Amino acid sequence: MDKLIPTVNKLQDVFNTVGQDQIDLPQIVVVGSQSSGKSSVLENLVGRDFLPRGSGIVTRRPLVLQLVNVSHSDGDADTEARAQFLHLPNQVFTDMSEVRREIERETERLAGSNKGIVKTPIHLRISSPDVLSLTLVDLPGITKIPVGDQPSDIETQTRNLVYEYISKPNSIIVAISPANVDIVNSESLKFAREVDPKGTRTIGVITKIDLMDRGTNSLDILTGRVYPLRLGFVGVINRSQEDTLASKPIAESLRGEAEFFSGHAVYRTVQQHCGTATLARVLNQLLLQHIRDHLPSIKTKINGLISQTEHELSSYGTAAGDGGMAKSSRLLKMLTVFANEFSSSIDGSAHEMSTAELCGGARLYYIFNDIFAAGLDSVNPTASLTNSDIRTAIRNSSGPRASLFVPEIAFQLLVKPQIKSLEPPAQRCVQLAYEELMKVGLSCGTNEMRRYPRLHARAMQVVSDLLRERVGPTAAYVASLIAIERAYINTNHPDFIGGPGAISDLQRKLDRRRRESARKVSRIAQRQKSVDGDAVMVGAEDATEPVDPAEIDDAVDDVRSRSRINGVLDDPPRTPSGTLRRPGSGSPLGSGPSGQGKFFNSFFGANGRRDVLHMGDEPRVNHSVIPVPNRLSHVSGDGTALDDDAAALSTQLSADLTVSEQRDEMETSLIRSLISSYFQIVRKSIQDLVPKAVMHLLVNEVCENMQNRLVEVLYKDDLIDSLLQEDPALVAERDQRAAMLDVYKQAFAIINEAM
Repeated sequence: MDKLIPTVNKLQDVFNTVGQDQIDLPQIVVVGSQSSGKSSVLENLVGRDFLPRGSGIVTRRPLVLQLVNVSHSDGDADTEARAQFLHLPNQVFTDMSEVRREIERETERLAGSNKGIVKTPIHLRISSPDVLSLTLVDLPGITKIPVGDQPSDIETQTRNLVYEYISKPNSIIVAISPANVDIVNSESLKFAREVDPKGTRTIGVITKIDLMDRGTNSLDILTGRVYPLRLGFVGVINRSQEDTLASKPIAESLRGEAEFFSGHAVYRTVQQHCGTATLARVLNQLLLQHIRDHLPSIKTKINGLISQTEHELSSYGTAAGDGGMAKSSRLLKMLTVFANEFSSSIDGSAHEMSTAELCGGARLYYIFNDIFAAGLDSVNPTASLTNSDIRTAIRNSSGPRASLFVPEIAFQLLVKPQIKSLEPPAQRCVQLAYEELMKVGLSCGTNEMRRYPRLHARAMQVVSDLLRERVGPTAAYVASLIAIERAYINTNHPDFIGGPGAISDLQRKLDRRRRESARKVSRIAQRQKSVDGDAVMVGAEDATEPVDPAEIDDAVDDVRSRSRINGVLDDPPRTPSGTLRRPGSGSPLGSGPSGQGKFFNSFFGANGRRDVLHMGDEPRVNHSVIPVPNRLSHVSGDGTALDDDAAALSTQLSADLTVSEQRDEMETSLIRSLISSYFQIVRKSIQDLVPKAVMHLLVNEVCENMQNRLVEVLYKDDLIDSLLQEDPALVAERDQRAAMLDVYKQAFAIINEAM
């Protein structure tokens, strides 16, 4: 049992060395207001004057004080106390004034000189035959008001620091309260009560008993009648400032303290609650009992830490063997595992899969079916084509000849650039797949392989080179797919709408528009009948709406203009003097009952090659013959004057220009319909072929050749030693884990002996 406190101290040193507090170790925390006598109590326990003194706040960093009792037989006859700081492990202090100066230097190094406080503790171990084994934590004094250049939130900082230490369940709280201040105003007891309301781990220390007013005493407090504590109270006497300045030995002060309590009429009856020696003995017994009570939980915690540390140590692996065969076998095994892990990430059979985001094969599926498909759907095949572009292409493809129908060359000339617009989304698909494969490569590699940074870096370089080798041919093949589609425009494709289909579709649209216009005229005519004065009252009940009579004329003109599209004029003038040809067409605008001169009958089919299509239900009567005036006489065949015939001809020419504009509009609409139909066919083909090409030329090729390439490039005798050099930081961490494992096992063995 005597080794329990030193073992706990050793564990505490180990945890502080690695910067972690894995176990809530039993310790004694000293809490008190500023100038309540905390430092004097600690110096009396040690029997040495070693703590900084002064006005205001002096303790500005927690001081973890480990007192180790050593007997004379443990060394030579020298009974001088020896001090050693954790931050100076190779330096031993025997002069306590040097210890005080080192505490001041270390405090100013982190806390500065502005009376501020920091949480980082100072660890000091004092070995002496005159002390009992204890572990004490001296905290900065509780203060209320910042003075001088102290931070404005000094009270909050102090409060948070005190709570951080006393809130641990394995901490024994030593609440320092001066006797010359009413106990109900004790800040230390207030803090202790908040974290230990039942008082099971709080011991009260009443200081400065000799400074109480005459006729008063602390008997009721020491006996627990004023404020009960499970662990009770102990009264002590501190050295006065005069004794400190006069360098009065602490041993002499302790003798004076004992004489005071033994000779006092009140306190001699409760000497078991008085004196520094009593306090040291009580604290030592409390700490040992506290450790003994918490041994089962500490043992369980240490056992868990042993298992955890062993697991971490195994993850770092062992150092590579000195034999060349062992190194080469290890290298080959790691390369094989790396290649298999890469392939399994693509197949979806990896042991560890991310649940936060898509990766590997699932990400490739998302690229193919969401990103790539959305990119293709966003391409509008006719958005960049204006009516002027389409008419220009039709005229250019006709050369010096007049066009009887929309030439197929114009269709090919216009659709090929639209097919070319599918190439950017396809190439983007290849690039995204390449980037995802690079991410898969970065995520591969076991912990054993990551122990060797050079090996992992060279493996990633091989993967990167292999991917770059394959992404070029893949991108070239995808570009060739687009070029193949542009090389031959297959208008005989079963899914292509074709000329008759486009005309039928346009006819349906025109019929629908004509019916809508007819209904509009009918509604307006009905409303016109109810005209009362200059306005028309529309709707039921009180709803009224004025209608402009010009609206009726516009609707009628619209119906007539659409009827001209079918080659039918409502009121064609009749004359036997010949027909007028369409400017620039070389064909008459109507050629008898056969309808061979009509645009729809000639589109994508000469006579007899395609069935004759009709745009409406009107009888095919030659109404489109435009009379030509008889220029040999001043009087036409109808008996009109020559000037009147010229005016009629001008009117007919204006109507003929309107028919030409309508014909151009139909031609552009037909071309747009054909382009959209063929573009959809090509888009479906590209959407199907590009993912297949990426999988075959890039993904599958990389997965199949990964292991062969890694072995070919890296599995060489002259590279094995350099590739299997471990990371120095990892080696240091592994050694540290090994040292901690040894400490845990040693502590576990000691606890087993104690139990």
